[in-house]
Amino acid sequence: QKQLDSAGGITGPDGAVHPVRILIQDTQGSSDVAVPIVKKLIDDDKVVAILGPSTSPESMALIPIVQEAQLPMLSMASSSGIVKPIEERKWIFKVAQSNEHTSPWQVEYAKAKGLAKIANIYVNNAYGEDGAQAIRQAAKDGGIEIVLEDTFGASDTDMTAQITKIKASQAQAVLVTAIPPAAAVFTKQYREMGLSLPLLHNSGIGTPAFVDVAGATNAEGVIFPMGKLVAVSSLPDSDPQKKVIERFISDYQASAGKLPSHFGAHAWDAIEITLEVLKTLPDGLPLEEQRSRLRDGIEQLKGFVGVDGVFSFSPEDHVGLSRDDVVLVQIKGGQWGYLPPE
Repeated sequence: QKQLDSAGGITGPDGAVHPVRILIQDTQGSSDVAVPIVKKLIDDDKVVAILGPSTSPESMALIPIVQEAQLPMLSMASSSGIVKPIEERKWIFKVAQSNEHTSPWQVEYAKAKGLAKIANIYVNNAYGEDGAQAIRQAAKDGGIEIVLEDTFGASDTDMTAQITKIKASQAQAVLVTAIPPAAAVFTKQYREMGLSLPLLHNSGIGTPAFVDVAGATNAEGVIFPMGKLVAVSSLPDSDPQKKVIERFISDYQASAGKLPSHFGAHAWDAIEITLEVLKTLPDGLPLEEQRSRLRDGIEQLKGFVGVDGVFSFSPEDHVGLSRDDVVLVQIKGGQWGYLPPE
């Protein structure tokens, strides 16, 4: 918002500069909180788009509201169910890599290491179930056997029952789909119960809160897939994302005084995509037409270089990313580090 204000806004096709106002609301990670907030933003504040929320259950809860109101929503969550089936999600897009982009990396790492038997553990919500299904498909395609599946709740604080089952199984690696705090609690107790099997989380742990709750010692060695944010120093100068990611990190550090997580990257991309299309809209359009033309413009956007990847949306694809926009990361000394394919 400060950057927009300092520039006076964005320059439209008429050459005039138009102010942009970003309204920020905290949903507290709760669908019950998110629903009335979004209804107010749509009905009272007359926003042209909803950017967020950051979790899959919230995003799923908002779909009927946004669809009925007919304005674009760019979710920052992972579940592919947010944008599929696409014929029922005309107004819904998302900027976070889908589990279908990230989960195969968990399976492929296990396969590359000769770990042919895995446990598929996930949080029992939309995000976890979507990730678990993506792991099942990747395991089937890769000839990997799932010897155990189990779930835990997003607010559970005791996962000893699930971990005891893992210890008794033939699993050679444990693949997890969850977000903090539950993902961190699981990891902490996994280590405390003496398990040393490779622990492969999904992208939902890509936030410092995971290490804070699990503890650096317990998080040591955890591997997970995410966008190229963490690998920026290893990217060749020819990679189109490198300069964009460097700019994002620099701007974020200047504002927040710390390094960003990929959730911040999702927000950055959602805003930048929205602004890119808003720049093409003529001034003075009725609100309904602004919303409609913004939706159409996002769906037609090709080759947009963001932090999460290079976006090319279409009527058949409301994510616009691919597995090529994902890398593997390993936690060492409490810090994320790029894990090269070799």
